[in-house]
Amino acid sequence: MCGIVGAVAQRNVSDILLEGLKRLEYRGYDSAGMALIDDPDTGIATIKTVGKVANLVAAAKKQGASGNLGIAHTRWATHGNISRANAHPHDSSGRVALVHNGIIENHETLRQELIAAGYKFATGTDTEVIAHLIHQALENGEGALLPAVTAAIARLRGAYGLGVIDRRQPDRIVVARSGMSLVIGAGIGENFVASDPLALGQVTDRFIYLEEGDLAQLTSDSIEIWNDGRRVDREIATLSGKAAEMDKGEYQHFMQKEIFEQPQAIRDTLSGRVSEEKVLEEAFGVSAGKIFDKVKQVQIVACGTSFHAGLVAKYWLESIARMPCQVDIASDYRYRDIIVQPGTLFVAVSQSGETADTLAALRYANAHNRKHVATLAICNVATSSLVRESDFCVLTMAGQEIGVASTKAFTTQLTLLLILAIVLGRRNGLASEDEARLVRDMNGLPDLVDKTLQLDKEIRKLSKQFSDKHHSLFLGRGIQYPVAKEGALKLKEISYIHAEAYPAGELKHGPLALVDSNMPVIVVAPNNDLLDKLRSNLSEVSARGGKLYVFADEGIGLESDRSCKVINLPGCPEVLDPILFTVPLQLLSYHAAIIKGTDIDHPRNLAKSVTVE
Repeated sequence: MCGIVGAVAQRNVSDILLEGLKRLEYRGYDSAGMALIDDPDTGIATIKTVGKVANLVAAAKKQGASGNLGIAHTRWATHGNISRANAHPHDSSGRVALVHNGIIENHETLRQELIAAGYKFATGTDTEVIAHLIHQALENGEGALLPAVTAAIARLRGAYGLGVIDRRQPDRIVVARSGMSLVIGAGIGENFVASDPLALGQVTDRFIYLEEGDLAQLTSDSIEIWNDGRRVDREIATLSGKAAEMDKGEYQHFMQKEIFEQPQAIRDTLSGRVSEEKVLEEAFGVSAGKIFDKVKQVQIVACGTSFHAGLVAKYWLESIARMPCQVDIASDYRYRDIIVQPGTLFVAVSQSGETADTLAALRYANAHNRKHVATLAICNVATSSLVRESDFCVLTMAGQEIGVASTKAFTTQLTLLLILAIVLGRRNGLASEDEARLVRDMNGLPDLVDKTLQLDKEIRKLSKQFSDKHHSLFLGRGIQYPVAKEGALKLKEISYIHAEAYPAGELKHGPLALVDSNMPVIVVAPNNDLLDKLRSNLSEVSARGGKLYVFADEGIGLESDRSCKVINLPGCPEVLDPILFTVPLQLLSYHAAIIKGTDIDHPRNLAKSVTVE
């Protein structure tokens, strides 16, 4: 959500900025803008549009925009409606322009103060106050842009990633980070800034990841970084071109591509973490073993799809590790009275590692609940804030996930959470032969997922029955209930079909009132101890004229009839059911969205990385 790109060079940077914004479209946004300085005497040229980056590209081409210094942004509305005026960059008095990711919590107080000082506001955003504060500092004698930004951010309460330019100092960009991700791209005779290195893959492979509280000044031939008033050095990391790869290849959408990448993503995630019959806990870090020895229970925090992964992990941790486990939605975690028992491992799960609520929960845990044995991040981005701020981490190896609706990140998160359950189970009675069986099962998982993906054509055909549907129910029992929740989330995210998930045993406690011939009921039916109870739930739906779509283990012998369409999945070890049964639900959602004609990779109102609360 929200993307920043900036550049200072000895050449026109407008195309660099626009290409950077295109590469950040996966994050989700509703408007885009760009500010350039070519000739300081003519001021700052600002172009802003509502909608896709393509609209900004067209506007920039029409205007003939150019400049050696510029900043650009994709906005996801938080304060102020979706409009050209509220799009970034924002300016003050034609002198200062800036782009901002994050939320300023005390913006209303600052706004009233600035209005009293004579400033007029043109937007409904919290960001505009920052521009006026910087301008005020410049006019009050700070002179240089860097100290003016320093003075302004001292007044802010909240989260920000900033890129700031000044018409009277057209050779520099000042950037600041507090609670938001920013990266500097180092070039030769030119330097860049972005909220994600992906945005700069076309111009550099050398990056500096700014740390919390960093303030930096970029010119075409220098990069200077300060933290707490002192000059600091930050390591330059070199990323391969593969890190910025964004090619759909033979697939129609990134989501489709990422669904079919899951067998390899799971193989990559298992690689180096398991042998033929054993989990290699050293993959969690050199000191991980000593930490795990102290763990008596687990606290998981996450949002959205990652929260569903945590709910599945609760079953594994209780049944395999024999440990209590609590799972909290990260956005609520720090707003209740939390009792942390001694021996608690805090686990934060996030695809991007920049999810604002999950980061805030981690920081709350670090600041207020040091009874935790340690904090562990399960994440897909090695350089993310979540990874850097946790005591230790283990990375999903999903590769770049562009589609807003998470697929391969979810199944690789589940893979690592199962590994964690096995590691902790060793310390609580899990026999070596049971571990060996579990690891053998896991090593066979990629092939099982590959076989399940071969059901694509059958599921595509089935999805046509959803063309006129507006509501649906998803059912699962036990550990499959979180899988049903994830299936419902996927369907509503990308097809905009209203979908709700229930534990199948709850049907008679309310949801049965919704069942009729127009309400599809999607069921996951693995071959486990709850199967007979699930069959009874299916009968309840059929008896009331409901239409069932059942994804079933091929070993249970369930057959299609007039009220029930069955799609058989390959037989699967019970422990892997939650991962395997996720895949057909992803395919169903994808194909239903194709029929509905929605924007699959960029569903409305959603963002890939939710970086504000």
